Amino acid sequence: MRKLLPFAITSLLGTSSMAADLTAKIEVPRLNVAEYHRPYVAVWIESPDQTFAGNLSVWYDLKKRDNEGAKWLKDLRQWWRRSGRDLAMPVDGVSGATRVVGEQSLSFAGDKGVLAKLPAGEYQLVVEAAREGGGREVVKLPFQWNAKTEQTAKAQGSHELGQVSLTVKP
Repeated sequence: MRKLLPFAITSLLGTSSMAADLTAKIEVPRLNVAEYHRPYVAVWIESPDQTFAGNLSVWYDLKKRDNEGAKWLKDLRQWWRRSGRDLAMPVDGVSGATRVVGEQSLSFAGDKGVLAKLPAGEYQLVVEAAREGGGREVVKLPFQWNAKTEQTAKAQGSHELGQVSLTVKP
């Protein structure tokens, strides 16, 4: 096995590879309805021209037998058209159970998963929520990947989502 000296490791990685971290906070609002169902939520990244860049998280009903909850994922229409129909659910590291009412925090390391392969540039964090017997809503937050300073963005949902915020740290 060949040993690499520290300067050799730096030259292999290049000096431009900055590993930023991305944190999203998504509020699932309490709705005053007769029969409440937790929302299905998809979180992904797209470029400003709406080209799909990668999935971060998908919440759906994992408890149904025979992966029956996955059939309702198509109600997340924008996500489904861009990525969902090409996935075999569950997806390790991406999919998980629906979340309870309140603020949910998601953190992603820039040196792992989709973020590790994301070129520097302008993007949007997209959060889509759909609920059985309810509505559907999409919130988009613009950000610069591999910027030199910390960035924050916030948007307020109107019914299926509450406040959605994004922090990107270099």
